[in-house]
Amino acid sequence: MYIVHVDIVVKPESVESFMAATLINAQASRKEPGIAQFDLLRRRDDPARFLLIEAYRDEQAPLRHKETPHYRVWADTVAPMMAQPRSSLKYEGIESSG
Repeated sequence: MYIVHVDIVVKPESVESFMAATLINAQASRKEPGIAQFDLLRRRDDPARFLLIEAYRDEQAPLRHKETPHYRVWADTVAPMMAQPRSSLKYEGIESSG
């Protein structure tokens, strides 16, 4: 499993539009065969700050995801809504056998 946490800060006036666009993208993304999880979270103490948790089945799945029409529409739509460039951290899943 290949997990990406994407930290996003949105302009306060764009919060509602960002959430709407991102939920559409998340719904379509969950249907991709390479995606195991795709969640949008919002910070309780800062409603303009979001976290995307994306869990991919393999390391090539994020590349395939970024080639989908829904991702391209999302990226173009939300780009002007960003208060700062989004950042990401990559993780690998560790499975337990017990």
